[in-house]
Amino acid sequence: MTAAENVCYTLINVPMDSEPPSEISLKNDLEKGDVKSKTEALKKVIIMILNGEKLPGLLMTIIRFVLPLQDHTIKKLLLVFWEIVPKTTPDGRLLHEMILVCDAYRKDLQHPNEFIRGSTLRFLCKLKEAELLEPLMPAIRACLEHRHSYVRRNAVLAIYTIYRNFEHLIPDAPELIHDFLVNEKDASCKRNAFMMLIHADQDRALDYLSTCIDQVQTFGDILQLVIVELIYKVCHANPSERARFIRCIYNLLQSSSPAVKYEAAGTLVTLSSAPTAIKAAAQCYIDLIIKESDNNVKLIVLDRLIELKEHPAHERVLQDLVMDILRVLSTPDLEVRKKTLQLALDLVSSRNVEELMEFLSDNNEAAAADVLEFVREAIQRFDNLRMLIVEKMLEVFHAIKSVKIYRGALWILGEYCSTKEDIQSVMTEVRRSLGEIPIVESEIKKEAGELKPEEEMTVGPVQKLVTEMGTYATQSALSSSRPTKKEDERPPLRGFLLDGDFFVAASLATTLTKIALRYVALVQEKKKQNSFVAEAMLLMATILHLGKSSLPKKPITDDDVDRISLCLKVLSECSPLMNDIFNKECRQSLSHMLSAKLEEEKLSQKKESEKRNVTVQPDDPISFMQLTAKNEMNCKEDQFQLSLLAAMGNTQRKEAADPLASKLNKVTQLTGFSDPVYAEAYVHVNQYDIVLDVLVVNQTSDTLQNCTLELATLGDLKLVEKPSPLTLAPHDFANIKANVKVASTENGIIFGNIVYDVSGAASDRNCVVLSDIHIDIMDYIQPATCTDAEFRQMWAEFEWENKVTVNTNIVDLNDYLQHILKSTNMKCLTPEKALSGYCGFMAANLYARSIFGEDALANVSIEKPIQQGPEAPVTGHIRIRAKSQGMALSLGDKINLSQKKTSV
Repeated sequence: MTAAENVCYTLINVPMDSEPPSEISLKNDLEKGDVKSKTEALKKVIIMILNGEKLPGLLMTIIRFVLPLQDHTIKKLLLVFWEIVPKTTPDGRLLHEMILVCDAYRKDLQHPNEFIRGSTLRFLCKLKEAELLEPLMPAIRACLEHRHSYVRRNAVLAIYTIYRNFEHLIPDAPELIHDFLVNEKDASCKRNAFMMLIHADQDRALDYLSTCIDQVQTFGDILQLVIVELIYKVCHANPSERARFIRCIYNLLQSSSPAVKYEAAGTLVTLSSAPTAIKAAAQCYIDLIIKESDNNVKLIVLDRLIELKEHPAHERVLQDLVMDILRVLSTPDLEVRKKTLQLALDLVSSRNVEELMEFLSDNNEAAAADVLEFVREAIQRFDNLRMLIVEKMLEVFHAIKSVKIYRGALWILGEYCSTKEDIQSVMTEVRRSLGEIPIVESEIKKEAGELKPEEEMTVGPVQKLVTEMGTYATQSALSSSRPTKKEDERPPLRGFLLDGDFFVAASLATTLTKIALRYVALVQEKKKQNSFVAEAMLLMATILHLGKSSLPKKPITDDDVDRISLCLKVLSECSPLMNDIFNKECRQSLSHMLSAKLEEEKLSQKKESEKRNVTVQPDDPISFMQLTAKNEMNCKEDQFQLSLLAAMGNTQRKEAADPLASKLNKVTQLTGFSDPVYAEAYVHVNQYDIVLDVLVVNQTSDTLQNCTLELATLGDLKLVEKPSPLTLAPHDFANIKANVKVASTENGIIFGNIVYDVSGAASDRNCVVLSDIHIDIMDYIQPATCTDAEFRQMWAEFEWENKVTVNTNIVDLNDYLQHILKSTNMKCLTPEKALSGYCGFMAANLYARSIFGEDALANVSIEKPIQQGPEAPVTGHIRIRAKSQGMALSLGDKINLSQKKTSV
């Protein structure tokens, strides 16, 4: 094979403007230069050889003048040099000069510095010439007994590589390494030695593992990982060995290394399907999810649990671990919590519902909220579990600490309590949680001190004492203590109301109305019906009284008053229509919501899969115009355009629009056609950069000298560099490029002028003022998504608001919303089902995020004034909120401009 045909796998870039050094100059530097000059020359030699140069004349120079040096940098560079330099003649024989190199490395293998010894051993792993390695074998063997672990572990690697490539050079390598492994103490050396035995002599590796199988837990994690790999391979090849090593895998589940625990759990599942083994592996996975901070690790291990659940025999084992799985809900990551809840929902059964309910009283509100949402979906989906879920929820109801969880639990109890006993239990729990009523009178009496808590009398232990007379006397100690008054001693619901949270009172009123209407339908005795309804109305009335008083920290809102008053009116009339609305249609609404949620999840998954569809396959041909045959050039397609579209990852379609059309839309005329200098600019926005490609045309018969484009910016724009002046011949043209940096999302303006001198004229400089270039905010805004909770939180936090009045001639509400979405690049967060139908008004939340990470929120509230006729335009307002003033104002300006342009 000639030098030109030799394959080159590595290319190192060198500056094009630099001259490649000559062989003579390199030889001179290597012979006579100092250490620094020799280092630089050696680097250049390495780069040239990697790029295909041979440089055979420098080989002996390097051996004579560089190889004897003791500088560590040079020695490291020499290892690279000897790896890449040709070591054989064209007929395949070893070069005679390599004998000298071999002797030099034999000395390095005996060098007192452990770094030089270890680096040399690693270099020997890359040599493929047996003639070079054979003289070095005694020195390599001796390195196994070196005092430093760095040398010993590299000696093991070198012996393993040589044994694998040239077994005849060291035929006793497995026995040698086995003896080394038995006496070695360093973890990294033992790991390398054990790894070699696995691949070179598996029987010896198993013999060693059998002798120390009880001490595996004390080994380092790197050795434990290799042991897990060996057990996996052996047991798969020979299933009869499983009983021998499964105890070792059980022990490795208790390792301190997460990586070892993960691999051991995976191996245990493959080796045994016994319930104890599956439970141990699943418990190990759960511990890893809880303790690991990396969310990617949590998601990966969760996938392993989901795989276990897919096996019918394993699912029952995982059902006993639902409570442990739900401990994962303490993590703040939304994706992890969603996947955990989905797994738990698939595992829920009558055996674990009781334990599940305990999470509702958890101090972590986020975890309790996730469990509550999970319980709501489970009680709707599994009819056979409803009675049990209601029973267990009543047991933990009094222990719920969060008002948000309390509201949700009230709704579930009101919706699914279907027996007389359960309804009475709900009323009992509500009275217990509310405390003494009427609330206002009891609180006033407590403040006045009229209601005093009873003294708690405690009697001490009776003692028998001996008197001076020798007789026995009995003494008892009577003590009294008055309990201290604490706010947290209040019943939970009473505490929420006194703190001013009356939204829970509105939820309570709805729950009491539902159970009262249901109780009336279940019980035939009129007296009991009236008694229960009256008690429910009394509770609502006392809450209304409390809300209007000055006792709560915040007064009751008008919305809550209206809701409670409505419930009082419904109970006072007890009409069949209201009964159907409260007890039937509410549950239907929940069913519709869960169905819509499931459809949305399926739709989003479908969209994600469509996004991942590859438009250009790996084996699709790429046409290069320079390599295209002449007969193929006659085709009508534009080869330049095809190449550009292929590079951009787009496929050419017949119906596709001309890609140049969008480019022409971004051309801005800067001067008039009658000006001496005509200019137009193509504005290309590339994330943080704006490139202005300005075409300048000399429309005069004079030569224009020092023609300069002077630009300035307004807004958060910054001109990177001033364009250089140029000279334009008569009727000549030129392109001038200017770069502008963008710092934030807001509308910006670029303005300026063109100044020039006329050749031969004595007048002052001439100036042509340019039209302004307006930078569109839409180039930086991209549709994004967020949860309802995140939207509400940002809406409360963002301080800049811009209220835009709707002024359009679009007559359809949905058409106007779609027009706004298209004009602003925002995404509608309101579900499509919530916007479907026609009721004369519409409210929707919009969200977008800029490439700079800035959030933009919008709330569209529009209506159709029906009284003005079918052709009446849409009216209303759009409220925009952002963290920065520029974002809010710019987005408002965009909406104002766009809503006037299009009409339907």
